Amino acid sequence: MQRASRLTRELSLLATEPPPGITCWQNGQLDDLRAQILGGVDTPYEKGIFNLEIIVPERYPFEPPKIRFLTPIYHPNIDSAGRICLDVLKLPPKGAWRPSLNISTLLTSIQLLMAEPNPDDPLMANISSEYKYNKQLFLLNAREWTEKYAGQ
Repeated sequence: MQRASRLTRELSLLATEPPPGITCWQNGQLDDLRAQILGGVDTPYEKGIFNLEIIVPERYPFEPPKIRFLTPIYHPNIDSAGRICLDVLKLPPKGAWRPSLNISTLLTSIQLLMAEPNPDDPLMANISSEYKYNKQLFLLNAREWTEKYAGQ
């Protein structure tokens, strides 16, 4: 019951006061959500619309939601299946998830990760080394992917 009332509160807040560039809605059931993140200005993802799937576990908020990109994205911390390497998406001791965090915070963290990749904790080693050692090529590839997969 706690999960349902908390999710309802969070979704209503996301609908009335969404973080800039982020939308989130129910996809049928209460525990199956979808979100869209707009690529940030001055990033290679600018003008892209990225769709995400959010699956809320039974034990939420004591366990983080499972979030993955449905739109392909060229990023060192996001793999080809859309999985995201981000500490707030994992439980301690390896992760930084806390029940005080919410879906809005997570989506904002993902948006920040898109703008500021963390090449030292990559899911995609090849993209990470490209980001570190050949940033121009990385930016070119990321822009191409954004146009191809996330363009309107």
